Amino acid sequence: MAKKGSQQKMSQSQAQIQTLSPQQVLLVRLLELNAVEIEDRVRSEIMENPAIESVLPEESSNFEDTAEESAIDASSANDYRAEDDIPDYYGWDYRNSGTAAAEIPTSADVSFGEKLLEQLGEMSLDDAQMQMGEYLIGSLEEDGLLYKPLDEIVDELNIYNGIRVSEAALEEVLKIIQTFDPAGIGARSLQECLLLQIERDKDSDSKELQHLIISNCYNEFSRRRWDLIPEKILRSEEECKAAIAEIVKLNPRPGAALTETLGLSRQQIVPDFTIETNDDFITINSNSGVLPELRVSNEYCNMLDEQAKNSSSDGKAAVLFLKQKIDAAKNFISAVKQREQTLSRTIEAIVDFQKEFLLSGGDESLLKPMILEDIATRSGYDISTVSRVSNNRYVQLPWGIFPLKYFFSDGVATNDGGEKSVRELYKCLQELIDSEDKSNPLTDNDLMDKLKEQGFTMARRTVAKYREHLHIPVARLRKQ
Repeated sequence: MAKKGSQQKMSQSQAQIQTLSPQQVLLVRLLELNAVEIEDRVRSEIMENPAIESVLPEESSNFEDTAEESAIDASSANDYRAEDDIPDYYGWDYRNSGTAAAEIPTSADVSFGEKLLEQLGEMSLDDAQMQMGEYLIGSLEEDGLLYKPLDEIVDELNIYNGIRVSEAALEEVLKIIQTFDPAGIGARSLQECLLLQIERDKDSDSKELQHLIISNCYNEFSRRRWDLIPEKILRSEEECKAAIAEIVKLNPRPGAALTETLGLSRQQIVPDFTIETNDDFITINSNSGVLPELRVSNEYCNMLDEQAKNSSSDGKAAVLFLKQKIDAAKNFISAVKQREQTLSRTIEAIVDFQKEFLLSGGDESLLKPMILEDIATRSGYDISTVSRVSNNRYVQLPWGIFPLKYFFSDGVATNDGGEKSVRELYKCLQELIDSEDKSNPLTDNDLMDKLKEQGFTMARRTVAKYREHLHIPVARLRKQ
C-alpha cells in the first residue's frame, strides 16, 4: 500500500515547435551570403552537381525546363525511402542544420558579427539562449560594447520577435558573450570593458590592483586624477603608477580591434545593391545580377527517363542516384530565385521607407527612425528574414558605400511629440562640441539645454550616455 503523499501525478502539455524543411534551411543559408559569396556558392554547386547547368544567353529566351516532364516525379527530397537516402548536395548536412559543412565557400574575410556568431555556435546553448545570443550580438555597436539597456532588449525580443525572456536570462547569455575574444566584447560601459580585460589577463602581476583601481576609483582614473588614487585605496604611489601604466594599454574599443585584425576595410567591400537617384526617381540595382541563369540538365533528365525503363537492381540504383541529383538541382535553383526575390522586396521596402532621405542626397536629418518590424510589415516577411537580409550587406549610394544597417536606427522623442533618428541626435551633439569654445567647453548640462533648443528633450545622464557613445570626453578633459 502506497504511503500517504507518495502519489505520482501525470500531466500533459502541448508545445509548438517550428521545424524548418530542408528547402527552407537551404534558402536561409543562401540568404545569409553576400554578393561575392553567392557567386562562389553558385559556381561551386554547378561544379559539384552535374544535374545543374548554366543557360547560355542565346538559350535563355526559349528555355523550357524539361525536368517537369520526367517519367518519375522528382518534386521533393522528402520522397526518399529513409533519412540516409537524402542527398547531401545542398552543400551541408541539413539533417543537422546548425552545422555548416566545409564545402560551403566563404569569403576570405568575415565580419565582426560573424566572428562572434562563430564563437556563439561553439557554445552548448538551447534554442532560446541561441536566439538571445544572436540578438545581443546584433545589438553591439562597432566598438564591441552594448549600450542598449537589457530591459529594452527584453522588450524588443518580446514585441518584435515574439520571444519571451527574462532580464536575468538575457544577462546570463550576455555573460557568455563576454567570454568571447577579444576580451572586453559585450561590455555595457567602458568601466566594465576594462574590468573584463583585466580579469582575462593571467600574466599581470598587478591584476588585483588594476581591478581595485577600476572598481573603486574609476571616476578618478577616467578624469586622469591619478594622484588621488593611492590615498583612496591605501596603496603606494609606485604600485598605483605601475598598475595604471598597464591599464592604459587596454583597448577601450575591442570591436574595432577585431575588425582591424580581420583585415576588413572599405576598399574590400563589394556592395550588394547600388541605389541611384535622379530628381524624384530612385533606381535600385542588385549586384547579384551577374549570376548565371540556371536550369536542370536536359541530359540528366533524359538519362533518368531511360533508366526508369530498366527494372534491374542496377537500374533502380541509377534511378535513385539521378533522381537525387535532379531533386537537389531543382531545389537549389528554386532557392536561388527565392533569395533574389526576398532581397529585392526587402531593399524596395527600405528604399520606400527612407525615400525622402535618399532623394535629399544624404541629409541625415531626414533619415527616419526605422526598425526591423517596419520593413517586415512593408515587405511581408518576418523579422528574422529582414534581419538576415540586412546583416553583413552593403549598399552603394551616390555619396558612398554604407552597411544596410545604416538605414536602421532607434527613434528619439522630440519636443513636439514627434520622433527623430538617433543619428540626427549624434550629428547635433557632435556639431555642438566641435563648435564649442575650447577654453570653456560645454558641460553635459549645457549640452542638454542646447539640444532642447534643437528639439531634443532628455535628461543630463542620457546626454552623457550619447556623448560617451561618440567617445567624447567630459568637458574638463576637453578644455584647452
